[in-house]
Amino acid sequence: MRVTLAYGTTGLPVDFRRPVDVIEPAARQLVEHPEVALRDALRHPIDSRPLRELAGPGDRVVIVISDVTRPAPNRAMVRALLHELQDVPPERILLMIATGLHRPCTREEIEGMLGADIAYNYPVLNHAAEDEDACREIGHTSSGRPVAINRAYLDADLRITAGLIEPHFFAGFSGGAKLVLPGVAAARSIMSNHDATLIGDPMARWGQLGGNPIHREQREAARLAGCEFTLNVTVNPARDITGIYAGALEPAHDAGCRELAHEVMRGVDEPYDVVVTTNGGFPLDLNLYQAVKGMDAGAQIVRDGGHVVCAAECREGAGHGAFVHMLRDHKAPSEMLASIVAPGHHEVDQWQNQIFARVLDRATVHLHADGLDDAAVREAFCEPCPDIAERVEELAGRGGRVCVLPRGPETIPYVRAA
Repeated sequence: MRVTLAYGTTGLPVDFRRPVDVIEPAARQLVEHPEVALRDALRHPIDSRPLRELAGPGDRVVIVISDVTRPAPNRAMVRALLHELQDVPPERILLMIATGLHRPCTREEIEGMLGADIAYNYPVLNHAAEDEDACREIGHTSSGRPVAINRAYLDADLRITAGLIEPHFFAGFSGGAKLVLPGVAAARSIMSNHDATLIGDPMARWGQLGGNPIHREQREAARLAGCEFTLNVTVNPARDITGIYAGALEPAHDAGCRELAHEVMRGVDEPYDVVVTTNGGFPLDLNLYQAVKGMDAGAQIVRDGGHVVCAAECREGAGHGAFVHMLRDHKAPSEMLASIVAPGHHEVDQWQNQIFARVLDRATVHLHADGLDDAAVREAFCEPCPDIAERVEELAGRGGRVCVLPRGPETIPYVRAA
């Protein structure tokens, strides 16, 4: 049985030697004439006045967009927004990249995301979370966590977020308030929002918004910072737009999340012995750090003590320095998890290591990654997996149940009884 896994830019065909259950998001109808549909959504928004009525020629406008690690159609969204902001001079419109704690986007990446005409005719700024002088504290969330946001964002007269709604492993769904926190927040605010207590909350999980403390605090931060307008989209595997949700931040985001949940939530009757997963292909599988998301998606439906087989290209290697150092500094996942949840422990990327350790506690992870050698895979407490079909056959044995998530974290699988 042949299944093509999302992997890098080319995909990875795998010929399984036994029947496997394949779980993918339901096919969504494409938005016809997306340029026209985007402009129409901006003129008929959800719970908001049309965008062109919100901006005056003397206003300072900031448009926050996703960075290169997200497959958001930034160019199409920004073009539509700029079309509705024609009365505002280009020099008064700042395009801010919501890097969070990710690395800054390169000039080449920015041109690829926006097109050279936009990249060179409008000011573009990579948010720098570590630069405290570039951020200003504006208050605290209901739990007492500090909210410090990029000054250029706060000082704008009209603040717009443009994002992608997709499943997220601890915020429920991406897009919406996530463009503000962590997108353009100071490092200390991001660390507080991603601390071990909130990450460990059972409601901080895939597809969960109600009762999710991380999502709640992100929205509280966005309310404090202000966001006058949002544009969110959903896309299919080919990155074509399938849904457009524009208007007031929370109702527009809620509308998109509700519709996407119907497409991506996939229940199974009982856990599997082996789950094959991916991280959705490029750019989502750039590194091992990001690939934890696909592993965690697979772990949702694997039995305790089972096996997760993950295909992620990792063309940029293991990823962020702190994430890698925490892997190297501990002898076992349990030791790593114990240090993360210990009182007073605060380290960049610890949330990814915390979730990774949780996956490794539940199952053995087998990793197929052309960008990592066997030593690097073992250093990450995973087993190198050069041949996925052969490994699945070895692990499943006689009568083992196997499930495949070709799109990885673009699907939200769950065990119905749970």
